[in-house]
Formats: sequence, structure tokens, C-alpha cells
Amino acid sequence: MGIVTTSSETTFARAPEAIYDFVTNPANWTKTYPGSAHITNLPDALPLQVGDIWEESGPDGDRIFTWQLAIAMRPKLWMFNSVGALGHDRDGNGGMAGRITVQYHLTRPGHDVTLFTRTMTIEAYQHAPLPDALFQQVNPAKIDAYHAAIARELDALDDGNG
Repeated sequence: MGIVTTSSETTFARAPEAIYDFVTNPANWTKTYPGSAHITNLPDALPLQVGDIWEESGPDGDRIFTWQLAIAMRPKLWMFNSVGALGHDRDGNGGMAGRITVQYHLTRPGHDVTLFTRTMTIEAYQHAPLPDALFQQVNPAKIDAYHAAIARELDALDDGNG
């Protein structure tokens, strides 16, 4: 089994509830996460509940990741997984056999400071090597851009523009 883990941390001068509520709404991912262009089959009610399922795809809409919420502990921890055919087509064919687990962890290391940590672990069988394009998406620079976009979008909400 091959395993790749990417983790990134950013401090925000915000309450953990505000960050948690924003990042745990997959509809916001298209505004913040590089490569996330389409969110579909999202349940109507927020916050999402453990067991809820939704889909995410990139700009071409061809590679689909089916996510399921595994843990929701507001405002501290949110984990979701995609298991099976990762990046399958619209008919459920193709993709890569494996599992992706994403964890959002929020802590308060100081007064009025929230540390947001995002960790993504990709597990693939040795007979199903990870494609090079996947490594571009897990590049820490992409994750840092994601964190910067969260700050930008939260600031826009504060300004009444979001």
C-alpha cells in the first residue's frame, strides 16, 4: 500500500465556529480549493450529518470523487472519506482503487486565535500507482493557497460582499 499525506496549518484571528461552519460546507470549496470546480448531490440541510454523501469534480467534470462524512464535532474536528474508485467517471467506471481521508482540525492555541489544520491522506494499492496529476493537487503550495482563499472569503463575508 502506498500512502501520501499532506498537511497544512494556518492561524486565523477568528472563532473556530466561523471557520468550521465555512470549511465544512462543500458548496464553499469551489470558491477556495484549487481543482474543485463542481459539487453535486449535496444534501439540502446544513450542517452535514455523519453518513451524508456528496460528489466533487474538477473543471472538466470527468473525474468524480464521492465523499462521505465520517466525523463532525463542531467546532473541533471534521473528517470525510472517499473509498473505492477514486476519480471515477459519471457511470462509476474507472478511477483508482484506494481511499482518501481529509481531516479538518481546529484548536485555540491563544486568545482570539484559531489554528486550522487540514490533513489529506491518500492510500493506494501498489498495483494502482498514484497519477502525477494527483501529486499536483496535494502539493503543499496548493493547500496554502486554499487556506489563503478561506481567509479571503471569510473577509468578504465580513465586508458584506459574500
